[in-house]
Amino acid sequence: MRLDDCIHFCAPSRLIIERGYRQKLPHLLQSIGYRRGLLVTDRFFSDRTPWVNDYVSACERLGIHVDVFAGGQPDPTTDLCDRATAELRVHLDGHLPDHIISLGGGSNIDLAKALCVTLTAGRPIRDFSAGITSDTPVIDHVSVPTTAGTGSELTPGTILFDTSTGIKTAVMDNRLRPVIAAIDPELTFTCPPKVTAESGIDALTHALESFVTLDSSRFERGGNVDPGYSGRSGLTMMFARESIRLCAQYLLRSYQDGHDVEARVGMCYASVYAAMSYGSAGLNAVHGIAYGVAALTHQSHGATNAVVLPYVIDALRESRHAELLEVARMFGIQTADEVQAVRALPHQLRELVGKLGIPTDLNAFGVARTSLQELLTDSLGVTRLAKAFPVGNIEDSYADIINNAWHNRLQDETTARLAAD
Repeated sequence: MRLDDCIHFCAPSRLIIERGYRQKLPHLLQSIGYRRGLLVTDRFFSDRTPWVNDYVSACERLGIHVDVFAGGQPDPTTDLCDRATAELRVHLDGHLPDHIISLGGGSNIDLAKALCVTLTAGRPIRDFSAGITSDTPVIDHVSVPTTAGTGSELTPGTILFDTSTGIKTAVMDNRLRPVIAAIDPELTFTCPPKVTAESGIDALTHALESFVTLDSSRFERGGNVDPGYSGRSGLTMMFARESIRLCAQYLLRSYQDGHDVEARVGMCYASVYAAMSYGSAGLNAVHGIAYGVAALTHQSHGATNAVVLPYVIDALRESRHAELLEVARMFGIQTADEVQAVRALPHQLRELVGKLGIPTDLNAFGVARTSLQELLTDSLGVTRLAKAFPVGNIEDSYADIINNAWHNRLQDETTARLAAD
């Protein structure tokens, strides 16, 4: 308990974590009273797995009609959402679903969230970038993730790449949180190593960022009585700790051996716990800078987080010393000198990123040195994330992080090099 906490915690009405639960889900939906669904997925799941056909058939036997949209794409754009909205409204011919089911990773889940608000009136998703009015109908969302890391199955926002601006944009509202999050770890068992690594490091990033983000008592809510994000609290930090512990134990294992069932299930729990933390606490500099990196490189969300993560944590060594010492111990850093233990943590995170097959600096990641100022400007432009970074001078800190990340230098390495010069 922390006496100054101002907790505003939201979670789905139903959270299920159970191996094989995909076979039970239609029965739950029938019992709730749903009768017409829209399944949002992509061609891989519709054409190369039996899961879509099995689900649709099971629902039909229970009197639930399911339409399928299999046009999901990695890092969905605002244009994709608007095209899908128009196509589906023609196809549905006025028969709107009473629920939307998402099957896939964070991209499919985010697209489904967006459709929950655009389908009802056929409006473009950009209309909701400033918020969703109270009189706007939002279709119920049932999320079924197939990766362990996104956390989108529990969170209040959808993140889409805005083709008009070249950066990612967010639509936030607690009504976009799925009403049911059905996590079946077996759906992650066939994830290839690259997806396992990038989604897993995303879970770790969510947990770490929300563990060290701005306190709820200082978080700017802008007068919103129902904020999607409201800063860290003792409650969110409890979930973050458990997620970090699980990631330290299972992330590399799940990447190195996809048949390691314990590691696969462990990472599913890590992803959920991270989402229970960041889904209320919010995020900050890693995601803020990663959005800019994604605009420059068009690499995956998990990878763009990973390349920035060690350098952001390095920048918090003083302002979040106690928290990072906890994390260092969870990662097996037992150095008696606590300052040295915290200094060792960013090094260990950078080593982990490399072991997961992800470049460990922005130069190797494909960011040109001439683009660093643009990256800084774009990153600071995501003000909701920048304002939550718990440092004194946010702009200077962002500039140092980006510079260090491009040169593959952590603070103590920079100091040592200057001393040598």
